Amino acid sequence: MTGLALSVIVPTWNEERCIDDFIDRVSRFLDTRLAGWEIVVVDDGSTDGTVARVQERADRDPRVRILREPHRGKGGALRTGMIAARGAWRLMADADLSVSPEDWSALLDATASPDAPAVIVASREAPGSKRVGETAVRHSIGRVFNMLVQAVAVPGINDTQCGFKLFRADAVEALFPNLTVDGFAFDVELLFLARCAGFSIHEVGVVWVCRRDSRVRMARGASAFVDVIKIRLRDLAGGYRHVRRLPSHS
Repeated sequence: MTGLALSVIVPTWNEERCIDDFIDRVSRFLDTRLAGWEIVVVDDGSTDGTVARVQERADRDPRVRILREPHRGKGGALRTGMIAARGAWRLMADADLSVSPEDWSALLDATASPDAPAVIVASREAPGSKRVGETAVRHSIGRVFNMLVQAVAVPGINDTQCGFKLFRADAVEALFPNLTVDGFAFDVELLFLARCAGFSIHEVGVVWVCRRDSRVRMARGASAFVDVIKIRLRDLAGGYRHVRRLPSHS
């Protein structure tokens, strides 16, 4: 990777408690791996001190940027950040670092091949993966959700919901402007669109630590189930026809 090789895009909503640690750890890791990188923080209408903290960091380091958005949801924030990013590869990441920066090497290494896939997904189900601290109930709900996803939207992808995914710049330009889901099922729509456009998708096993203060709650999980059905119905109604007209990609 040369030039501005990588953009890391992180959506935030009241992440004052952890955003400094995110920037510190990610910056240290990227300095060991890449010559050119940036961190793009997309604030989704925080009401705490998140924006002020990130702005202070951005004033000291031009590789850190902040974009401010009204509160819409994680999908909307990532759509804005991915499109505004400048890296040849663009990694979406969660502020709580449930997958540590040191474990991102598996994702970055997958870009080294000349025939590297355009979409590289951190997976809690792929070979080499490990889940730490996840309750049996949460795990079961996640697997049921994945069964639905594979049945109606993205067959063959065993983990659509891990918050760390790496995209080549041309895939970002083709996919993210077409996203319509702002909630937790945006990952499903994103990978569904990638399939429609002919981009290859590769799952990479990672170590994932379940955070006790995760914002994934039952009500939001239920809305994600509904959104997956809506994605399928939108497709049947021809709502994604224009994406299928894109040329085939590797």
